Amino acid sequence: MSRDEMISLEEARALVLGRMELMPIEEVGLLDAVGRVAADDLISDIDVAPFAHSAMDGFALRMTEILDATESAPVCLNVVGDIGAGDVFEGTIGAGECIRIMTGAELPPDADSVVKYEVVEVVEGDGKRGSIVSFAAPTTLGSNVRQAGEEARAGDVIMVRGEVIHEAGAGFLASCGNLSVPVYGRPTVGIIATGSELVPPDKMPGSGHIRESNSYAMAACAHAAGAEPTILPIVKDTFKALRNAVCEAAEHFDFVVTTGGAANGDYDFIKRVVADAGELLMTQVNMRPGKAQTFGLVKGTPVFGLPGNPAAAYCGFQMIIRPALRKMQGFACFEHPRVPARLTKDVKKKDPRMMLLRATLTKDADGAREVTPDNNQSSGLFGVIQKTNCLAVVPTGQGIWHAGDVLECILLDVPEEVPL
Repeated sequence: MSRDEMISLEEARALVLGRMELMPIEEVGLLDAVGRVAADDLISDIDVAPFAHSAMDGFALRMTEILDATESAPVCLNVVGDIGAGDVFEGTIGAGECIRIMTGAELPPDADSVVKYEVVEVVEGDGKRGSIVSFAAPTTLGSNVRQAGEEARAGDVIMVRGEVIHEAGAGFLASCGNLSVPVYGRPTVGIIATGSELVPPDKMPGSGHIRESNSYAMAACAHAAGAEPTILPIVKDTFKALRNAVCEAAEHFDFVVTTGGAANGDYDFIKRVVADAGELLMTQVNMRPGKAQTFGLVKGTPVFGLPGNPAAAYCGFQMIIRPALRKMQGFACFEHPRVPARLTKDVKKKDPRMMLLRATLTKDADGAREVTPDNNQSSGLFGVIQKTNCLAVVPTGQGIWHAGDVLECILLDVPEEVPL
């Protein structure tokens, strides 16, 4: 395959992913591990729970004591003790006896079940030690009891290498004694906006100049992908300036992203820079917006040149760079979920490239998915992307897609791991 050949999005993604390597493993605190990928199997150091305990406030007893209880012939038991959470009952439970127990308290060895407080009648006393309580129905063995080792046993693998650590997982790991977790590192990303017409966003642009915004959007995308972005100074449209900036960034970052100068104009230099300073692997992808996508290696560092048009840069990042950054962090899923939806209006397509329409996904009165492409599909706009919620995929080829036709919609706000 020639590096100048236009390739499909699937080929482009495979090419880029094939060059990505896992980040080094680092040990981080449990809260810092949330959302990241476990780099080793994680083991529990104890049984979880470490002892059988009550799942609710009630009365601990042997289920045989109330086996024959009915509403017309209830069974009365003497309350011979109280157990709060953190307490241990040292006595014994004899025939005709039970224990008042609180949620989380250890179940006495003589008991095998718990009856919740709300269904027990207090016949005499206040329901605590020295009281008499009445049961109007039998219970099942082990009712309202969380058994020792119900969630894990000491030595069990509780989370496997490659598993994404979620919020609930942090609690599970804590209960199993894992407060420090090995995870794959977060790639650092150097982001370079190119263009002699650009000024920083804190400056008022003069004649012939515009505020630079791509780097902020790409940095936000990198951050959302789990990476650590750094916005570097704007680079003027000269080969030397861009080459110097890219080579320096390749020495200090794990991944380099440039925006602008990716096409074939007189002042488009990223392809030449990558070819001159390293290995150029890709220049064009069969997609709109975002045909001009440069990828290669400089000093062993992945360098990706995105178009300058905001929507083209955004789509290129989401479709190709985000998967690459995720692979570096050990994630196994690289594509956002796709769902089918009916078009609400005609779409006329003259360009044969695969098209990503900024669109809004909704449901009709019957719950069927509908997708409405925004009226303005200019590749120069961020605002449309902000207001829409998906990318509607129009396949390669020319023609008219009519209202009622079904298109696949990419849900960019749904994690890649979620199957739909």
